[in-house]
Amino acid sequence: MAQEPVDTSSDIVVLGQGLPLPPGTPAYGSVTIDRDRLTNSASGRIESVLGDVAGFQQFRRSDSRSANPSAQGATLRALGGNASSRTLVILDGVPMADPFFGYIPFSALVPDRLSMVRVTRGGGVGAFGAGAVAGSIELASATREELPTVSGSAFYGSKDATEVSASFTPDVGNGFISLSGRWDRGDGFLTTPRDQRVAATAPAAYDGWSVGLRAVAPLAPDMEVQFRGLVFHDDRTLRFAGADSMSQGQDGSIRFVARGPWKVDALAYIQARNFSNIVISSSTFRKSLDQRNTPSTGLGGKIEIRPPIGDAHVLRVGVDTRLSNGDMYEVAYNANLAANPVTARRHAGGKQSTTGFFVEDDWTIGRLILTGGARADRWTITDGFFETRNPAGTVTGDTRYADRSDWQFSGRAGALLRLSDAVALRGAGYTGFRLPTLNELYRPFTVFPITTRANAALVPEKLKGVEAGVDLTPVKGVSLGVTAFYNRLDNAISNRTIDAITRIRENVDAIVAKGVEVTANAHLTPALSLSGSYAYSHSTVKAPGQLFNGLRPSQTPRHAASATIAWQSETGPSLSTTLRYVAKQYEDDLQTDILPDAFTMDAVVKLPLGHGMTLTARGENLFDATVVTRNVGGSMDLGTPRTLWIGFGFSY
Repeated sequence: MAQEPVDTSSDIVVLGQGLPLPPGTPAYGSVTIDRDRLTNSASGRIESVLGDVAGFQQFRRSDSRSANPSAQGATLRALGGNASSRTLVILDGVPMADPFFGYIPFSALVPDRLSMVRVTRGGGVGAFGAGAVAGSIELASATREELPTVSGSAFYGSKDATEVSASFTPDVGNGFISLSGRWDRGDGFLTTPRDQRVAATAPAAYDGWSVGLRAVAPLAPDMEVQFRGLVFHDDRTLRFAGADSMSQGQDGSIRFVARGPWKVDALAYIQARNFSNIVISSSTFRKSLDQRNTPSTGLGGKIEIRPPIGDAHVLRVGVDTRLSNGDMYEVAYNANLAANPVTARRHAGGKQSTTGFFVEDDWTIGRLILTGGARADRWTITDGFFETRNPAGTVTGDTRYADRSDWQFSGRAGALLRLSDAVALRGAGYTGFRLPTLNELYRPFTVFPITTRANAALVPEKLKGVEAGVDLTPVKGVSLGVTAFYNRLDNAISNRTIDAITRIRENVDAIVAKGVEVTANAHLTPALSLSGSYAYSHSTVKAPGQLFNGLRPSQTPRHAASATIAWQSETGPSLSTTLRYVAKQYEDDLQTDILPDAFTMDAVVKLPLGHGMTLTARGENLFDATVVTRNVGGSMDLGTPRTLWIGFGFSY
């Protein structure tokens, strides 16, 4: 993990990448996670690696084996409070959030398929589209140079868990094709504390697979076309027998990249997703709700052009668009009767779109780089409805919501001044916005016994932020980055408590987050390296007249830290150990239920066996620390306990 350096090398072209980064990118304090780190995590899951960047969080402290998929939104800088992603997550330029819910399908984002990850904790809305009110996470697919022709691995772990993956990447003409697959399953651990278990308590079993296909073909020395396809399916059980969830998706994208004098990045994509979930009563342990079908579709694209206007400027102009639509079908049951009869059938859904026009310029003046840009986005929310029927199918309620649309203008500006090779100063100011998801607008949900109501009147969240930082490189191989920030998220969507069993999604006046982030790296020897990250975030809710005014948003810790020490020799064994700490946070907006702080340790050991074979041992949460992921009036869920893995890998 490293603070983003200035990359002005545009002469080296690696097949399968996008356009080179503009020189002003480091002004927004980006942090990169390289492929070595991506492929050396104890869990083998991308969300765990993202934890290297202090301040990254999901709504729950669970990973994609034991969390409900709809709770896996991504957020940075303590701008939390709900389960939708306030951080824009993109893979090769394509937004990965579910079109209906806004969660990220982390289980389908396999680290082995990636080249690097760039995390920008602020930055506002730039040339990558709307939604980045809490930063952006950019994932890039691995290039041909990083992928062996044939590779695979097989692991066996605690709770009868298995993880199998393989890839085949042949050269085809002057391009390449990469086909990869992964399947993992496990009986799961008991998320319920021992003293709260009942006969219906079940372990968090999981079973998921994904298949990825990527093809890259050069059309000319400075032009290429890239295709990417992804199919995934994920089944999970949480807390009680029968409390099963399913998520699945089929994604496809095509991208044209031209690197000549007129540089072009053109992208089009389609996504088809679905989700289902069964809610089991925590008192009778019968089915209370079957969210049986939630199909959604995302369509979009982007065109970015960089005209040749001189060596001192990198000008970007373009347009991007995203169209989303989705439906929810669910059946409610009377869990208090042994017959468990149907009580109601519900159908809700809608459509939304954003189309943005952007311009951004990076101007290099010696050691000073100035960057700035503006966007104009047209957004719409249309065809919203909520329909209810009785068990016989007769319509008992049919609400149609008014269509809405507006323009949203955003901008950002930054500066990077390299005082010397050892010291660089940076500063930035930015704005951004995020539309409420279809889920927030139209779908109520239940985590028994609490029901959270939808709110079709929600308005877009709007961000204003400033930050300043310094990057130090005192000696070769050692770097330190420090950033101070102030972010204000107006109209923040939060889950407001109405009573002991009811909450509702509402816009509050604002969430204000201010704090300090520190990133450090040191390559002490060719084999030994250290990296660390720390974030202090003082986040408060501004909601005059409400009981939670001045309190911290739910699910947001004040302190977070991560440190990794790694030994990696060229021919011998390698070892890495990661320590993570997350301070206490609160389950709810009124701060009545505490999630205690947690300290965990992971480790990975690899032993080359020759002939492309490697023996690997992995350990998660080696101290077996108790990580509370949910606490509602003392009813708790726990995160991953000590989990051990052993396996083999090969590559040729």
